Amino acid sequence: EVKLVESGGGLVQPGGSLTLSCAASGFTFSGAARGWVRQAPGKGLEWVSNADSRGRVTYADSVKGRFTISTDIAKNTLYLQMNSLKPEDTAVYYCQSSGTRGQGTQVTVSS
Repeated sequence: EVKLVESGGGLVQPGGSLTLSCAASGFTFSGAARGWVRQAPGKGLEWVSNADSRGRVTYADSVKGRFTISTDIAKNTLYLQMNSLKPEDTAVYYCQSSGTRGQGTQVTVSS
């Protein structure tokens, strides 16, 4: 069974940092495109970042320079390092790969 499980969300003050993790089972991230999307309250899904099958990364303009996507192939885990967080980054964050999306983890940026 292909499964993705996100963790690491929480409440953080503006300007703070969080690192999200996405553990995969049933397949390997190696050679697979993978990425992150988010959904803010009352809004649709927004693409955040992606790493293609060769590991080349891209970012939405809204997070470029603040977020970093990375993969630990040995742990089969995808990460999203988020710095300089803003209230508008508040959303449920989902990882996705191989046609599967995780259950999401809530990130709330508020003072």
